[in-house]
Amino acid sequence: MTEPTTSDRDVRFLADWEDHTKFGAVEGSIGVERQAASQADGEQRKWFAELLETNGFSVHRDAIGNQFGLLELMPGAPYVLTGSHMDSQPTAGRFDGAYGVMASAHACIRVAAELRAHPERARFNLAVVNWFNEEGSRFKPSMMGSSVFTGKLDLETALATTDPHGISVRAALDDITERGNFSGLDVASYAEIHVQQGRSMEDDGITIGLVNATWAAHKFEFKITGEQAHSGSTLMADRRDALLGAARLVVAARDLVNEFDDGLLHTACGEINVYPNSPVVVASEVQLLFDLRSPSSEVLRDAYDSVMRTVEKVQREDRVEIEIVAEHSWAQNPYPEVGVELARVVAEELNLTHDRVMTVAGHDSTNMKDVAPTVMLFVPSVDGISHNLNEFTRDEDLIAGLHHLTGVVQRLAEGALAS
Repeated sequence: MTEPTTSDRDVRFLADWEDHTKFGAVEGSIGVERQAASQADGEQRKWFAELLETNGFSVHRDAIGNQFGLLELMPGAPYVLTGSHMDSQPTAGRFDGAYGVMASAHACIRVAAELRAHPERARFNLAVVNWFNEEGSRFKPSMMGSSVFTGKLDLETALATTDPHGISVRAALDDITERGNFSGLDVASYAEIHVQQGRSMEDDGITIGLVNATWAAHKFEFKITGEQAHSGSTLMADRRDALLGAARLVVAARDLVNEFDDGLLHTACGEINVYPNSPVVVASEVQLLFDLRSPSSEVLRDAYDSVMRTVEKVQREDRVEIEIVAEHSWAQNPYPEVGVELARVVAEELNLTHDRVMTVAGHDSTNMKDVAPTVMLFVPSVDGISHNLNEFTRDEDLIAGLHHLTGVVQRLAEGALAS
């Protein structure tokens, strides 16, 4: 059998990519919906396992549902791990996360073929990972699978977490038969590629983003408690309206951005649940997710202080109680400079335009870089559209990213970044 040319391999990748986008496809759009441990997620996982096994991987699941494909080149040696996530937000884009998993699988297939032809160059084995519940839309927090894998989140706590319908992570994974017992993967290094989810690379004509740091972030889950009352007959002065208190926090989140220089703070209130959510009842309780992000730890600290002052004011003036029932945060943090440099060298060799770029969104590499040498890469997003059915990245950029990731993974497998 003739070995496929690079062009043939690229066509094969695009064909596999197109097949994958059918899982959870939203009719009338180019987007998908496949939240963690949903039926669509289970279907794509089984399809992906078959793709891996057909290409010589052994497939395993760990106790939190992370899906691993292993290619052994050096028996007993650690693994170069590469991947991302395949779960999505509701009615979301098909590229976010999933591109990184598919590109990682094809990169490992190519690197394995090269190193089997030249076994004297291989130092490590290869592994692909599909992290569980990176998005955090169905189960909180986000990046759950990689957090458990890296020891940042307790396994039993994660498994007991429930979605808005009371279904636990444990039950949801069991429903799709994706909870396993694999453990003990020895990771030599980690690489991840992702669509940028912003438009700076497209604006600047950059094909490969060399991710050198994460923005800092602080996420709150507020519980605002008032008193249930008749929305028509209760005097305005007597009301303790939880929804009013929540609305003031939502507006404050947007106004807070204006306290800082342009581009230094992003804020959002992405989820709100109102009780009893009746047309003739003043709300007695609201749950609100509140999100702060900044490239500056000082800005994030000042923004946090401003939010706390707003909380005190709303409690006092609107006579509601505001409780922080959960918090999730990470600091502005650099990626290893040696990994950034390795990625730069590969981009130069491939004649791909490149530049350093920070990531605003969180990724599983945010966890992995704390436990293993890590390389994080971006390809452009058209118009920066993300978490949206119209999210799009051009085929030529998908292929360029695959070529670049392949070069990075090969160097890692040959011992680059090894201590």
